Amino acid sequence: MPAASSAKVWLAAGLRTPFAKVDGPLASLDTIQLSVPVVKAMLAPQGPGGGARPDFAVWGTVIPNLTWSNLAREVLLDAGADPTIPAFSTIMACSTSMMGAIEAAGMVDGRGRDLALVGGVESMSRVQIGLSVALSDWIRKFQGAKTGQQRLAALGALNLKDVKLFIPKVANRVTGLSMGEHTEITAKEWGLSRADQDALALASHQGAVKGWEQGFFDDLVIPVGDTRRDTIPRKDSTLEKLAKLAPAFDRTSGKGTLTAGNSSPLTDGAAAIWVGSEAGMARLPGETPKVRIVDHEVTSIDLRHEGLLMAPAYGVPRLLARNGMTYADVGLWEIHEAFAAQVLSHIAAWESAKFLSDKAGVTTPLGAFPRDRVNPNGGSLALGHPFGATGARILSQAVKELAARPKGERAIVSICADGGQGTMMLLESA
Repeated sequence: MPAASSAKVWLAAGLRTPFAKVDGPLASLDTIQLSVPVVKAMLAPQGPGGGARPDFAVWGTVIPNLTWSNLAREVLLDAGADPTIPAFSTIMACSTSMMGAIEAAGMVDGRGRDLALVGGVESMSRVQIGLSVALSDWIRKFQGAKTGQQRLAALGALNLKDVKLFIPKVANRVTGLSMGEHTEITAKEWGLSRADQDALALASHQGAVKGWEQGFFDDLVIPVGDTRRDTIPRKDSTLEKLAKLAPAFDRTSGKGTLTAGNSSPLTDGAAAIWVGSEAGMARLPGETPKVRIVDHEVTSIDLRHEGLLMAPAYGVPRLLARNGMTYADVGLWEIHEAFAAQVLSHIAAWESAKFLSDKAGVTTPLGAFPRDRVNPNGGSLALGHPFGATGARILSQAVKELAARPKGERAIVSICADGGQGTMMLLESA
């Protein structure tokens, strides 16, 4: 039998909820409630799966919830899916559902594991607050006391400084800095201007608005309640309006360039995609957009000495060099926009021969980066960024766009992730 790695693996476009800002129209839904409508629609006879049964499922979220451990299993059960479908959860910060697609691709072998349902979700509005670990330890010991004397002793051992709540923060555990604070450092190191960041943010909004107006998202987004489309893209955004916004992360030096306008907003939403072999793809309706996975890259860097979100600056050149390609050979670039500065720092690195050779270890000339081929239907700055859902969102968007192009055209999908990591895929139209 052929090895699993020799089987052709494909992506087929999936569905997602509209994306909405935190505490907005999706705020009442937790991660399971946000995910269930997407899974139901994916498995419905009239959905992109045409009623097909996946052989397994992968689902992920970044912000933990103590109420459940295997989110993927809970989502499938609540969605009414066949309970014999194996399901497991995954996490890799902002790359979560793209990492899920990579994991699924590694499991698809054309020998019974032919079709996987992959996705992710984030409910930034429903973050569970917990007790400090020390207080949790004390409560467990107090509950385990069997006599009044033991309970009194436990009460006497309670340290009042441990009586506090743990509120999850969007900050790196090792450095204590948020992604925005890290990216401010990167922006200064690369000399990125506020004007260039605002221009990229405006282009993202313009691309997203155009995508909605031209119907690009109509078969990628399902309604949830009264919310039928993304609520974040701004048709009235201008460079003048963006320029008036105050710095969001460096408010004291007078040199801060990251603002609410050129940074992705905290977002609620869920998204899914199909991963499968040729046999798996044959189960889906023939009109479902699909493309072939050529290669992928998972990159980690030393976040103590490199920019926190710079992993794709290393990984993308390695992916291209390994496949004998230059930037010009890629017709479509779908780059996650955590921050405009993060995207611009990646491009600056990709255009630096010194960075490529000294840092990424790529000495092959890759040419000039084609900025006009990036995110034609908007990116995370305009569409939003529900951490666990962004990977599936950006992949489905890339699949639909690429599948409509001539056979053999290629795309790069790139996502940075907190912790100094990132995932990238090289895709090809069929």
